[in-house]
This record gives sequence, structure tokens and C-alpha cells, in this order.
Amino acid sequence: MSHKRIPKRKAAIAVGGVVALGAAAILLPSANASQDGAPDDTAAAPRTLKAGDASDLATRLAGTLGDAYAGAWYDGEEKRLVVNVVRGEGDMALKVRSAGAEVREVDNSMAELQAGAGTLKSEATIPGTSWAVDPRTNRILVTADSTVTGDKWDRLESTVESLGSGMATLEKSEGTFRTFVSGGDAIFAGGARCSLGFNVTAGDGSPAFLTAGHCAAAGDAWSDQQGGEPIATVDQALFPGDGDFALVRYDDPATEAPSEVNVGGQTVPIVQAAEATVGQQVFRMGSTTGLADGQVLGLDATVNYPEGTVTGLIQTDVCAEPGDSGGSLFTQDGLAIGLTSGGSGDCTVGGETFFQPVTTALAAVGATLGDGGAGAGAGDGGAGDGGAGAGDQAGAEEQAGGQDAGAEQEQSDMGSDRHSGLTRTH
Repeated sequence: MSHKRIPKRKAAIAVGGVVALGAAAILLPSANASQDGAPDDTAAAPRTLKAGDASDLATRLAGTLGDAYAGAWYDGEEKRLVVNVVRGEGDMALKVRSAGAEVREVDNSMAELQAGAGTLKSEATIPGTSWAVDPRTNRILVTADSTVTGDKWDRLESTVESLGSGMATLEKSEGTFRTFVSGGDAIFAGGARCSLGFNVTAGDGSPAFLTAGHCAAAGDAWSDQQGGEPIATVDQALFPGDGDFALVRYDDPATEAPSEVNVGGQTVPIVQAAEATVGQQVFRMGSTTGLADGQVLGLDATVNYPEGTVTGLIQTDVCAEPGDSGGSLFTQDGLAIGLTSGGSGDCTVGGETFFQPVTTALAAVGATLGDGGAGAGAGDGGAGDGGAGAGDQAGAEEQAGGQDAGAEQEQSDMGSDRHSGLTRTH
């Protein structure tokens, strides 16, 4: 099979490397453990953690700290969890340190940040805007695309200013927020192209897959070839509103739907769904731009698309383009994180992108993924001759036929940088 085009923000995977991904050890140095009889305030330096384990620790600490908790993020370079604690809550800071996380004292509580987001929703729900809490700055990150001008810009700016100093940051995007649907290859309905996200097992045990909810607007019957016979039918979909996801059931109950993501000749096994963590490195696979990577920038993001407002999304700096909608967002150690919703920009200039959390989608449609259900799984079409595999194989071959002359050289140039597993190359 020909190579897929690799976007500017690209990622590489080595042959056989995926086998080692799930075996990566969590480094928990014994020196970081509290010694019997040691005071709490001398307990341990921050533990070294994988992003998935940091997310679990953040969830536990959020419950423990209560109102003192003001968000958390993952420091990928140091491989540490950083937890925001409201200034003056010294006892809570000690609990964070004892748990193995780094403490950062901040001024804005989570309740205050959420109240600010509520004000933006009521006063500035303008198409072309988005906002999400950024724990690294302890502020709400508000973004306006190129369509927000004149009175709309003035209204947004005034609302942000009304939140008070140090509560929000307003940025301007050169692109336009839109959902990433297009005509072409991958999975098709009504002339539209989207990307398969993750194979799952529906509540009744039948094979199905998740994709973006806005893709379902193109039609109920989806094919793995443009103009081909339908292979799957939309069962449930949500867009706009409290999410952007759809459950699509394979018409043939014997369809093989493996728990893996096809990244263009190689597969990444998917073991389970997981929550995103700010600062976490993630990879996106889509039918238009192939494999791309970046970082999680914000959680519980609100995006005001032209079609309506969508809440509860993940904000990232991973590039995407039309046709990538519904594609899988995952980690190198096989965690399913999100489904591509939309954003601005492209894979040449970059931009903002938003993803539907997989955990929320699974809970809403009553499906399971990976180890959560026998025979269930995730894949951007790794089913071989059955189900989704044929669609993505066809899409990859069609892309390969139209790639520019420099793509093969780019692939060759990347060879010296490859090693076991996925790696950032930008």
C-alpha cells in the first residue's frame, strides 16, 4: 500500500513498535515514597507519571480537595502532574504533595472560572467563538475566529473585560471555526466524507463505530467507498448541543471491528477510553491529513459553530482539515481520547481544533470500547477485509495517488528519526 501524505505537524510509527507501547512502565521511584514517621510536609517530590496515570491522580485529587482544587495539567517534559490549589489552602497543598503531584498556588478557583464561562455563554454566544478553562494560566482562554468583527467583537471584548482582571485571555484566530466535513473518501454518506473514529460494541453486543455527530446530518446510511453500497447505519447522533458524536452500527453483525487505529500501514492497539489531561501529548488520525500530533490545551470547551453551540469538548493544537471529522484522537500507549469535531486553520498553518471526549460519547450511547467489551475496539479502519478497514484502505490509496512529488522524499527523510512507538517530529 502506498504511503499516506504526512502533514506539516506529523508523527511517525516504527514497524513493530506498537507492541511495546502498552508495555511502557510507570516510573515511581521508591525515593519518592513517604518514609514511616516522616512529616507530611517532607513527603515526596513529585512522582514521574505517564499522562494517563496523571489524569487518574488529578481526578482523585479533585475529589479530595473540593473547593480548593482549581484544575491540573500534565508537564510532559518533567512527566509530572501539576495541581492548582487556591491560595491560602496550605493543608490542601500538603495533601497534593503527599500524593506525588506538584503544587501551584493560584488566585482563581474552579467555581469562579466556571462562573466566568457561564457569563460568556449567556452574554457572548457568538458564532466563531470558543472558550475553555486553561489550568496552566488559571484563566479562561477565549478565542474568536476571523468572522468575529465589528459589533460582535466589541460585544465579546466587553464581556471578557466584565469578568475582571486576571480571569480570561482573549485571542484572535486567523481561520474560521467549522466542522471538518468534505466530499471525497473514507466513510461516505450523501456526498459527504468523514473519518471513522473508534470501533465499539453497542449495548446489545453488535459491532458499531463512533464518529462525529455532525457527520450524521449527511445521511443515515454510510459506505466505505464513495458511491458504494452502505455498510453501516446511524443509530444515535448528537449535534449541536452537549456534544458532537454518533453511534453507527455495522449492517452485518459478523463484521470484524478490532480494537486498533490504522495509522497508514501500521496499527496502534487501543486498550480503553480515557479522559484527556491538559498538557498531554495526543495523536489524531483522519482520512484527509493522516497522522498528526500535538497537545491538549483545554477541557470542557464550548465552541460556537455556524450550525450551533457545542459544549464539553477538548481543545488542542493538533491540525485537521475537511474530511478528518470523526477521526480518532488517541495516545501512544493506546488510550482512546476523542473524536474530531472541528476548528480553524489547516495542517499547513496550524490552528485550533476541538474533539468530542470518547468517554462521554460511550456513556451517552451505551457502548463499550477496548477491554470494556468482548470483541469491541477502536480503529480508524483496521478491520482488514471487513467493515471499516476497506474504507480507510481505499481512502489511503486514493490519497497516495494524488500526493505531491515531495511526499515520498519526506517519508524517506523521516526514516532516521524513527524509533519504537509514536514520536513527535515537529
